[in-house]
Amino acid sequence: MTPGSTPADGRPRVTVVGLGPAGADLCTAATLAAIEEHPHRLVRTVRHPAVSVLGDPGLGDPALGDGVVSLDHHYESADSFAEVYAGVVDEVVAAAETHGRVLYAVPGSPMVAEHTVELLLADERVDVTLVPALSFLDLAWVRLGVDPLADGVRIVDAHRFPVEAAGERGPLLVAQVDTPAVLADVVAAVVDPPDEPVTVLQGLGTDDERIVQALWDDLPDVVEPDHLTSLFVPRLAAPVAAEVQRFVELVAVLRRKCPWDAEQTHTTLRPHLLEEAHEVLEALDDFDEASGEGSAALEEELGDLLFQVVFHARIAADDGRFDLADVARGIHDKLRHRHPHVFPPPPGSDTAGVDPSGVDGAADVVANWDRIKQAEKGRESVLDGIPPTLPALAVAQKVVRRAAGIDVQPESTVDAAPALGELSLDDESLGDLLLAVAVAARDAGLDAEDALRGAVGRFSAVVRAAEAERLSGGDARR
Repeated sequence: MTPGSTPADGRPRVTVVGLGPAGADLCTAATLAAIEEHPHRLVRTVRHPAVSVLGDPGLGDPALGDGVVSLDHHYESADSFAEVYAGVVDEVVAAAETHGRVLYAVPGSPMVAEHTVELLLADERVDVTLVPALSFLDLAWVRLGVDPLADGVRIVDAHRFPVEAAGERGPLLVAQVDTPAVLADVVAAVVDPPDEPVTVLQGLGTDDERIVQALWDDLPDVVEPDHLTSLFVPRLAAPVAAEVQRFVELVAVLRRKCPWDAEQTHTTLRPHLLEEAHEVLEALDDFDEASGEGSAALEEELGDLLFQVVFHARIAADDGRFDLADVARGIHDKLRHRHPHVFPPPPGSDTAGVDPSGVDGAADVVANWDRIKQAEKGRESVLDGIPPTLPALAVAQKVVRRAAGIDVQPESTVDAAPALGELSLDDESLGDLLLAVAVAARDAGLDAEDALRGAVGRFSAVVRAAEAERLSGGDARR
């Protein structure tokens, strides 16, 4: 589709152009033509040498559509980059819905390090046209004298350096080293720094272009990062997350060469997984939060438990089902989806009706978690998914917690309940109280486990009845 055409489905259109890596002389003819064709223009940031080709940023009125609308205000009002990007996309979409078609300008190239463009392409409210442009990468390869394909250069976002550079040995081009804090995180992420100097690229293509070399540990003293700063790392002496990668490779070797490891299955490892989990719990019991005493034992036991996770992932990889990367990616995406108050979801995503702004404390987080999980799993009740084989006390705590998330509380039918409400409980007194209940059950010839499981079953029936009533319209709260 050309920038001047109309989408067949009638959706409002956003034409995205790149302003190039530096001044107006590096803007493409296609970008300039698209700007000329669009009277309604928005720009992600005015902090760019070529922004003048758009007109006068900041003079535009989103309601009237004249001039150029700067979106820099999102950086000032939002608490995170995720909120910035979501806010920018919403404003661009709103402008497109008002005017039918708008132009959205970004630094460099639309498809290089532009998360707002990714979000726009995934947004079903608008039709998006991309106009290719030069990026800072085109200048970087020239200044470095590097063929990225021949040399196998990996491009890494500095904001995600510890993750994206994991296992990499170089060469790396680290982009968006835009603040001293980001630079410090990049430097700290490499335990064994490279011996070769790193090339610092700043303001490529501008009058203030600066290219210097520095040793890894000297970078914070040599570089004053800004939004046009990148690093070229020829080689890392030790890759980020090298220990994890070495461990994964070790387990793979054990599966190939050790007879015992080779014959293990998911089923045969069950008792070992259970044993290691209990040993972690024992180490936690002996760990002192204040002094840190017991750290060595906890570290060791966590390593043994990690071995079980990596071992199961290796077995699955050998069977062609999934590997550790899939496991890590899955838990990453799940945690991100279940924390909409931390990571604002993109427009149109499903968060099970959870309001990210309505989180006032840990209890709200837990309640949101249960609602989102229920929607993800397609469960009819908040109580679905609680393993019935758990001890009765563990089941009781899960049932009570999930019921509280939908405002259902157990009625106090035990004579001792009023007295319990007056107690000032801590871990020790609660333990003594539970022990006293166990003793009373023994003296009465009753099984405390069965009794509690029966009470949980009765309360669960109350919870499910309340859910059914609300679903049928008896109570509109959800």
